Amino acid sequence: MTPRRAPAPRHDDRRRTFPALPPRPGAAGDFATTWWGNAWVESMEDTALDTARLQRGRAYAGSGHVDAITVTPGRVMAYVHGSRPRPYRTEIRLRTLDDTGWEDLLDAAAARPDHIAALLDKDMPHTLAASADLLPTGGDLTPDCSCPDDGYPCKHAAALCYQTARLLDEDPFVLFLMRGRGEHEVLADLTRRNATRSAAERTTAAPPMPTVEARLALAPRTRPVLPPPFPVPAQPGRPPVYPHTPGAPDPLALDLLATEAAARAHTFLTTGLDPIGALTPWQDAVRLAAAHPGSGLTASTRALYRDLATALDRTPTDLARAVAAWRQGGLAGLAVLEEPWDPPAGPFDRARPALVAADFPHFRPWRNRLSTPSLQLRFGRDALWYGYESDRDREDWWPRGTPDTDPVGALTALLGR
Repeated sequence: MTPRRAPAPRHDDRRRTFPALPPRPGAAGDFATTWWGNAWVESMEDTALDTARLQRGRAYAGSGHVDAITVTPGRVMAYVHGSRPRPYRTEIRLRTLDDTGWEDLLDAAAARPDHIAALLDKDMPHTLAASADLLPTGGDLTPDCSCPDDGYPCKHAAALCYQTARLLDEDPFVLFLMRGRGEHEVLADLTRRNATRSAAERTTAAPPMPTVEARLALAPRTRPVLPPPFPVPAQPGRPPVYPHTPGAPDPLALDLLATEAAARAHTFLTTGLDPIGALTPWQDAVRLAAAHPGSGLTASTRALYRDLATALDRTPTDLARAVAAWRQGGLAGLAVLEEPWDPPAGPFDRARPALVAADFPHFRPWRNRLSTPSLQLRFGRDALWYGYESDRDREDWWPRGTPDTDPVGALTALLGR
């Protein structure tokens, strides 16, 4: 009896493992070399809560701390070496496209042969990426790591994000896999769609061009009543992805202008009020900078901070501190940063006994502030307590934590307890 031959292993198109990339020490400027690789990095940098962790993660990636990377739909995983002998299991998760999103993406690719040619040449057309939100945006990436660091992201997840950008530089089909489908599956679907489209074009005759007699076109007639206006959408639209083209306007500036115009128009249509009409130029500059995440970490946001600060005779550090205050409490948070005041008797007077009872006896008052050499609570005109930190004895106060009606609660959030 002839023994049965074992079946050949099946290729799993929805799982790819890439060997560890070689070290890349001292990489300056953008970590990725393609616009889509940099867009991937910026989606993580835009929501990072600690720029120092990002810098350490970038250094980890450049030093070869990231082992082999496995990509499956909605997930990127690798083991990242840290300060301990055993590496940490690190993941980055993102949303996969639903069937409708894939239909839109594949239809857009099949409609233009140059898109398919670009993909085969390992290039990602801007219009194709924008047709179904293929690239992640701020908040679309969710890091997770087995290390004890609760940073968002930790340095190991940041290192994995930077190394993944290098994979995307080499092969944009990795991005398709992250969104739910492998390279062979995508190319097979595009081939079928292209064949169907070609067959339909060969069998369908061109329809006759409609014509109108001149006497009918010029005859007097009553125009129909205009239809009612379209309903206001639930949210403002998103701008397209602007390319980095030599000699063209700055893509970040274009994105900011389009996003601001859409949000301002949407608010005016829904409320009849201009949301920023009453702001001073400085307040509006802080609002603009705060609306673009990244805290001046990337080259584009550093340029934005520099230009806004220079236009108002401030320094980028002044702007970065004001942005932190705005993100902490909006316009009220900015006022707390810049305007000391004398609060009336009441909650402010009850704060010190409450702090002493909670075993925080060393706060000293000055106007609306309670301070130690490195911690500070500021009482706002909105009756909230705002946390601040400084290096000991430097008087270089930066907003930290979440405002609270209770000074002990604000201090607890500041200390991360």
